[in-house]
Amino acid sequence: MAPSIGTSVPRVDGPAKVCGSARYVDDLVLPGMLHGATVRSDVARGRLLGVDLDPAFDWTGITVVTADDVPVNAVPLIENDQPVLAKDEIRHAYEPVALLACEDRLRLAQALRHVTLRVEPLPPVLTIDDALAARELLRPPDNVFKRYLITKGRGGAAVEGCEVVVSGVYESGAQEHVYIEPNGMIAFWDDEGAHVEGSLQCPYYVQKGIKGVFGLPDDDVDVTQAVTGGAFGGKEEYPTIVALHALLLAKKSGRPVKLVYGRQEDVEASTKRHPSRVEIASGCDRDGTLRAVSVRVLFDGGAYVTLTPVVLSRGALHACGAYRWEDVTVEAVAVATNTPPNGAFRGFGAPQTIWAIERHLDRVARTLGTDPVALKRKNLLRLGDTTATGQTLKESVGVEECVEKAMAASGYVEKRARGPVVSGRTARGVGAAIFLHGAGFTGSGEKYLKGKVAVDLLPGGRARVRTGSTDIGQGTETVFRQIAADGLGIGVENVDFAVPSTANVPDSGPTVASRTVMVVGSIVDAAAKELRARLEAEEKLHGATRSAAWQRLAADPARATSLVQYEPPPGVVWDDATYSGDAYPAYGWACDVAEVEVDLDTFETKVTGFWAAVDVGRVMNPILCAGQVEGGTLQAIGWALTEKLVTRDGKILNPRMTNYIVPTSLDAPPFETTLVEAAYSRGPGGAKGVGELPMDGGAPAVAAAIEHATGLVLDRVPMLPEDLFEASTKGGAR
Repeated sequence: MAPSIGTSVPRVDGPAKVCGSARYVDDLVLPGMLHGATVRSDVARGRLLGVDLDPAFDWTGITVVTADDVPVNAVPLIENDQPVLAKDEIRHAYEPVALLACEDRLRLAQALRHVTLRVEPLPPVLTIDDALAARELLRPPDNVFKRYLITKGRGGAAVEGCEVVVSGVYESGAQEHVYIEPNGMIAFWDDEGAHVEGSLQCPYYVQKGIKGVFGLPDDDVDVTQAVTGGAFGGKEEYPTIVALHALLLAKKSGRPVKLVYGRQEDVEASTKRHPSRVEIASGCDRDGTLRAVSVRVLFDGGAYVTLTPVVLSRGALHACGAYRWEDVTVEAVAVATNTPPNGAFRGFGAPQTIWAIERHLDRVARTLGTDPVALKRKNLLRLGDTTATGQTLKESVGVEECVEKAMAASGYVEKRARGPVVSGRTARGVGAAIFLHGAGFTGSGEKYLKGKVAVDLLPGGRARVRTGSTDIGQGTETVFRQIAADGLGIGVENVDFAVPSTANVPDSGPTVASRTVMVVGSIVDAAAKELRARLEAEEKLHGATRSAAWQRLAADPARATSLVQYEPPPGVVWDDATYSGDAYPAYGWACDVAEVEVDLDTFETKVTGFWAAVDVGRVMNPILCAGQVEGGTLQAIGWALTEKLVTRDGKILNPRMTNYIVPTSLDAPPFETTLVEAAYSRGPGGAKGVGELPMDGGAPAVAAAIEHATGLVLDRVPMLPEDLFEASTKGGAR
């Protein structure tokens, strides 16, 4: 049987999604089902004095749930600071306060208009600076959720002794996920406990939340993933809240309840990418050799902790970029504000800090009078070098090959040498970014997770993969089948993928952190190969054919399944106290080149070409891998050029697809993607992660191209036409 890994096996979920037979959560109907809705605050901060139901309205057939109906009113996550429903205090606009359910959606909409929240407003804290000033305390003593400190060598104090010192401040705004399908859950109770099915990334996260709120054991909580229309991190932690709300309504009504958000509600209430400010001072020699850097990372966490400490951690770990520094200080701080909580988003803190360090090195190059890529190539991390955390890079560093291939494919050197191309009232320029992204959980994270996967032999020569890692559009179901098929020596068409449900799949850890193929895929590979060894032993022992051996094992429950737990690579050393050591098992590397055309009258920017060379280790499925790169890059272009959330008094003024502008197919530039394979020894076949990496480089590459085309230096995303115009009136900087 020819190996399937490395070939573009068609994705198995494609036909159902294309033809419309895939059943998303809003397609699911249960007998006697009610529809749910959420009553939300319209102020950013205040004392909740009461929830009033209009006595003139007929409340017959409408179920009402408030905080008094919640057994344990705290969403279990890193900290249990977020209530399931607000009781005495409002911490952000759109905070859920009450829930309604009704058979009739029209009556439900009418009922929502007859609920009044009595709230005494309090002064809100809406910005990072307001939080740091601590005039209003949301989180004593200083409004800080989390701090990290990374040091290397003499620390950032060494900057002042360098020949050339450069400082800058780099900012980014919030970003909405805009997955195709909004959040939604369907829930019911029976004699066996609580049941939930919906749009989600991490079924065991949701199970943990339900267990904590309702006080249930594992066996009494069944969480199943429905077909999920995209996630990008937005369905990592947030679906727990939707599931809890649906279950509370189902519990009180005694009937199944479906709770599905509309697009506006999803934009308003769900988590976003953390807004950031990154302050950098660096020192180098006059020949461009980087020496020392001091970085201060500030993230806006919103009203509750959610996953902010982990996001901040990853931002801090990527803050020095793909470069050698002798002396480093990275101080990272996340603060509390009265805005909707921010959380997981593709890249998980790294896009904000990669944006900052790439723009900063462009500034250093400008100061030195050299080309930015030449400066960056001179200082790239290479095998044997140590990162900011002291990790020695021992393998799988394909960054130089990425740069070579991106430069060659794009013609970057020649285009930069020609200077900007001005034709009439348009200017064309080219820019680049070089970057890395850690794959897998940070430090000893995988050791604590102890992720598991099961592979089963089924009658008739078939096999089945059972894992808690979900397919959210990235092709997991297809790639895991490929890995299992090759491990067993059978065709991909003979491998099934079990629907992820806590009732029948082991906990493989969350579908996050670019770990799905590298970490969970390696467990699939190990389990499949263990079963193959059993088959070969059975053949040898009984002189049986492969088919006969397969049938014998498939009929024996004790031998038909291989359950394997992930074992972290030996020799990994990480110290959480000092935040030093081996931060990641492996890194993906990339070089992006963007070409842009800027209208010098309207300052509209169009990306006219994009070249990406990415090192993802062994490529499992080239088409799926390239799709991840190009999709992530387009998302990064949106963050760079169009996606601005406008707020006033803590409320979002543009929560619709008509005024929150994401790139469409018409905005997508021609992509040329080169896949570089610097194998990682512990990944299946040498694979590393790819999901997050493409999000990191698009924005700084586009900013560098705009600078080349126009001379305008922009250090905040998004870079809207009005921002370019403003920069043009202020001497070329913003």
